[in-house]
Amino acid sequence: MSAGRPVTPLLAADVIICLVDRADSPVVLIERRNPPEGWALPGGFVDVGESPEAAARREAMEETGLSVELTGLLGCYGDPARDPRGHTVSVVYTAVARGQPRAGDDAAKVAVFDPERLPPLAFDHEKIIRDFLRQRAPRSPQF
Repeated sequence: MSAGRPVTPLLAADVIICLVDRADSPVVLIERRNPPEGWALPGGFVDVGESPEAAARREAMEETGLSVELTGLLGCYGDPARDPRGHTVSVVYTAVARGQPRAGDDAAKVAVFDPERLPPLAFDHEKIIRDFLRQRAPRSPQF
């Protein structure tokens, strides 16, 4: 290891936003304006001096126009191949919001979806949504 700064992955924050003022609490996805293209969870890179939680709230507002309340930490996703632009680790939060999302910033479009019926997703966001659905599922008692 050199005496300089370590070379580390980039840090991102992504958000699974459930709209609690709609039946069945659909999730909000953005269609990315920039490569890699496709539908994705709202999110982006954490700025220097910013916490991942603040980045998640900021990115949600910038990309969907929604003020979100973070409800939990789903997990940390860091497969070196998850982002074709380079090794990026994402801290993924769950959140709730109310209102009508509108596309902004890096989002070409925004839409709401039943999390069980999603379009093809960018990055590893399909895996993230599957983890979210497993976490959200009612748990049976353990014997």
